[in-house]
Amino acid sequence: MTPLPTFDDVVAAARRIEGHAHKTPVLRSSTLDQRLDAQLFFKCENFQRMGAFKFRGGFNALARFDAAQRKAGALAFSSGNHAQAIALSARLQGISAVILMPIDAPQAKIDATRGYGAEVVLFDRFTQDREQLAADLARERGMTLIPPFDHPDVIAGQGTAAKELFEEVGPLDYLFVCVGGGGLISGCALSARALSPQCKVIGVEPEAGNDAQQSLRSGAIVRIATPKTIADGAQTQSVGQLTFPIMQRDVDDIVTVSDAQLVETMRFFAERMKIIVEPTGCLGAAAASLGGLPLAGKRVGVIVSGGNVDLQRFSQLVGAAP
Repeated sequence: MTPLPTFDDVVAAARRIEGHAHKTPVLRSSTLDQRLDAQLFFKCENFQRMGAFKFRGGFNALARFDAAQRKAGALAFSSGNHAQAIALSARLQGISAVILMPIDAPQAKIDATRGYGAEVVLFDRFTQDREQLAADLARERGMTLIPPFDHPDVIAGQGTAAKELFEEVGPLDYLFVCVGGGGLISGCALSARALSPQCKVIGVEPEAGNDAQQSLRSGAIVRIATPKTIADGAQTQSVGQLTFPIMQRDVDDIVTVSDAQLVETMRFFAERMKIIVEPTGCLGAAAASLGGLPLAGKRVGVIVSGGNVDLQRFSQLVGAAP
């Protein structure tokens, strides 16, 4: 059994990615603060390299490769952001990369992954098992598979986002984090428990894909069919063998939001805060601003996970009648 990562691993990851990953800005909204009678702090990973938090975990994982692994190359499967993270991290570290991507992934993410120099292999996420495809390809080519969330170095790298947030703004009462496979929230929970022990860590999923919520409440990993939601980064079927025990121990609750609430949040970010955020990146903010939770008088952190969305798709979503 692979040992679970700890906050010490997050600290080590922060040292590895320093000078390579951006220290992303923390933005505020007086409008939202006033509406909720709270102080909200948005950690904007849409300004991270390749446009999402995934660069942190991807770079950290590849930085730990030995000479043989570096020579053979890295393999990953992803709907987009982990794909770009591994592709860019591999290019920066002189490592070849092959990425399995679903054929219906946003074209901008496919193009960007190829643009970073990776070989892209497409598959149908509704009829093919990406994990089996990846395992077969890794074996054929002798490459090291870096999964998108269930890997200790990936989890530790993602946790650096919350580490930076707490170090910049101090203790928080709540931290809202989007949940797909659980890599981001498990890493962020490690940082929360170390740097702000009283902070309630709240995971947020799309209503159509609440496998993590079901898992946390049943005490065992629940696997679902690939959910149909605009939050393509959260179209996972289950959380991971490493991420789940960390979530069980360190995450206080999992809540859900609708696709309509994600669109409303995308619109708010664009109109009021002047930033482009992809649907998955809006999960935490949607729950904080529209979820009806008792946040009055509280200090609230939100991880804005990414901003990689086709502009045409973005325009269709935010331009539709509310």
